[in-house]
Amino acid sequence: MRAASAAFVCLGVLFGGCFPAANAWGQKEMHVAAAADLQAVMPVLAQEYEKATGVKLAVSFGSSSTLAEQILNGAPMDIFLGADFVFPEKIVAAGLADETAPTPYARGTLGLWARKDSPLQPLSMEKLTDPRVKAIAIANQEHAPYGRAAVSALKYLKLYDAVSPHLVIAENISQTAQFVESGNAQLGLISLTTASTEHFKEIGTYVLVPTTAYSAINQCAVIMAKSEHKAEAHAFLDWLLSPAVQENLSKMGLHAVK
Repeated sequence: MRAASAAFVCLGVLFGGCFPAANAWGQKEMHVAAAADLQAVMPVLAQEYEKATGVKLAVSFGSSSTLAEQILNGAPMDIFLGADFVFPEKIVAAGLADETAPTPYARGTLGLWARKDSPLQPLSMEKLTDPRVKAIAIANQEHAPYGRAAVSALKYLKLYDAVSPHLVIAENISQTAQFVESGNAQLGLISLTTASTEHFKEIGTYVLVPTTAYSAINQCAVIMAKSEHKAEAHAFLDWLLSPAVQENLSKMGLHAVK
């Protein structure tokens, strides 16, 4: 259990509840490495957090593997929000984290997405083996936890052998969605955080991949031991884990940590 940081007040922002006092650290900027599935989530969280605390979040997105590699090579990040446990654990194992284990902050969900103008509508998991499907986009399982979950799900559902000739591999989950949006793939296995955004709901539909088909996507964070803004990083993680924020994660395609 993490110990809560000091300097908290109750503010009537979007998420409600008690957060670090505004301007407790002035207008400092904190550097966040965030997994690509958070690309639609972090702008909302960053705006609310800056409003509550005066601390600006400068966010860099990428696959969890790429971000972990950058940090291992000395990238000056304050906190890493990965899409699983594995890549944050590499930071811990390298002795670069401020704590002895990654901290789970959310659980992710995998979905199958297609454009509304696709002849494959109405969408279902059975459409993965439709003979009209020529390309199915997934994230690289070596770099992206959602890609690993996609491969696991296809194998569990005994679909992998049938669809593997049609798989188009993207670097991360954002690029996976872009492949389908652009028409370079007819279907995509993407994060619910992406599929449930207003943009992707407007142009497409999704169905959830059965959660029994893949291991739980436990998204974890690590704070850098050498961060110059360690106090702010711990306070942000405390805020992210607060009941008020956790209760609202479902609105952005994530589930609360149990």
